[in-house]
Amino acid sequence: MVSPGDAASAPRRGPLGGREFQLRTASAIVLATIVLTTLFLGGWAFAAIWLIAGIVFAGEWITISRIAPLRLTVALTGLGLAGLALCLRLDASLPIWLAVTIAALVALLVTVRDSGGRGRVVIGFLSAAVLVLVPPALRDDPAIGIFGPAWMFAVVWSTDIVAYITGRTFGGPKLMPSVSPKKTWSGSLGGLAAGIAAGTLLAMAARSQGWSSLADAPLAVVALTAAAASILSQAGDLAESALKRHYGVKDSGRSIPGHGGVMDRLDGFFAVAVLAGLYLIAHRYAVV
Repeated sequence: MVSPGDAASAPRRGPLGGREFQLRTASAIVLATIVLTTLFLGGWAFAAIWLIAGIVFAGEWITISRIAPLRLTVALTGLGLAGLALCLRLDASLPIWLAVTIAALVALLVTVRDSGGRGRVVIGFLSAAVLVLVPPALRDDPAIGIFGPAWMFAVVWSTDIVAYITGRTFGGPKLMPSVSPKKTWSGSLGGLAAGIAAGTLLAMAARSQGWSSLADAPLAVVALTAAAASILSQAGDLAESALKRHYGVKDSGRSIPGHGGVMDRLDGFFAVAVLAGLYLIAHRYAVV
């Protein structure tokens, strides 16, 4: 993600100055409005937003990692992800889930021409599937409901925003200059503190309003989980920066003004979604 934590302090300009920040802010407001509206609506609307995001995410990965044939691979990936989204919405049985997943993967493996590309397309499909499935699955779970995705948004967005502002304001030592030269320790620690605060405060609000039984967890557990999610979000950001550096691209795409592509916007969220997906699996099978 072209994360808000990317920037160190800029000379002669405050942390909120400049056209880039204004463009980022405007895009973020529009996206947040769409996502939060569909979160409130739930159902097909929320599932559709994440299906679109997952397809674009996969398409950007297929493009920057130079998987061929491009258009057919993107189309097959989109069809496979749509099939998985339908399985979730229609509460399909496990055999149907397996059939859809296997059919999509076989079609992609047959289509992609080289062995390296086959590995990359499988990674891309499975990664996009996490985005397509986890947020709606959380929203649909009666024991989690609206609180689950809202908590993820609160932690990831707060981490991004405050990391960006503190990094630009205070600057200082670089976090990982060989991967992302502008990220600083001040931004990372500021983002971590904000993520913990946002996750804990939202859980307290959800508990008082009775949004979800999940919010009744001890606040110490909530804070530790928020810390882990914030760190994962920043790690996802760094991982995507490393991938872009490897493939020689600045942004994953151009779909979001001021942010680059969907991969740039959802790299940190993806990492947290993996954690949430593991929780869902454990919750479903009564491990937690």
